[in-house]
Amino acid sequence: MRFPTPLVPARLIRRYKRFLADVILDDGREVTAHCANPGSMMGLAEEGMKIWLEPNDDPKKKLKFGWRLVDHENGHFTGVDTSVPNRALKAALMAGEVPGLEAPEVRPEVKYGEKSRIDFLLSGAGPDCYVEVKSVTLCRQPGLAEFPDSVTARGLKHLGELTKIVEGGQRAVMLYLVQRTDCDRVSIAADIDPAYAAGLTQAVAAGVEILCFDCTITPEAVEVGKALPFVHA
Repeated sequence: MRFPTPLVPARLIRRYKRFLADVILDDGREVTAHCANPGSMMGLAEEGMKIWLEPNDDPKKKLKFGWRLVDHENGHFTGVDTSVPNRALKAALMAGEVPGLEAPEVRPEVKYGEKSRIDFLLSGAGPDCYVEVKSVTLCRQPGLAEFPDSVTARGLKHLGELTKIVEGGQRAVMLYLVQRTDCDRVSIAADIDPAYAAGLTQAVAAGVEILCFDCTITPEAVEVGKALPFVHA
């Protein structure tokens, strides 16, 4: 998935009210950017960090910049926009480039369960496959990506919905897409959300599958990369 508008660099002043960030552009202007991430963004919102913004000229949008990346200035990037994984994954699924999830028909945002929408419903290759996607950005140990970075009641609900899918004879996959280029394995942050960790254990015992993939990330594009191992907490 290529960014439709070239990103511009900036320095973070502060992130607040979850969805807002004050930043300084390279030309010295101070602007407010939209932050499309409801999580804690632990370790990713420190003052002075180099970040990348996507400008827009949409008259319907009050904020003219969207925060897309953290540049760790060591050759590694983290994607902070939680909408990006689904966009990148959709392209990869449509091209049949995600091992284990090849299917003739790929439908995003399909209603299921109790007032829920599955990120992707794959059909035409055996039982329907329901794929829930989570963006993973937390890293507290070198190389280890963790989910979640804050308590997620919504995520726990999704695990329950996936369990019901399996019980109904269909396939269900919990896919963790790591939006970091400095991680080589994935685990659950059970200390942050023990209820989610317990819910995942129950879902896996019921037959829900876990798949993990990394991303290649640059200021030009975010692409789904290779499979990563899942480390049980």
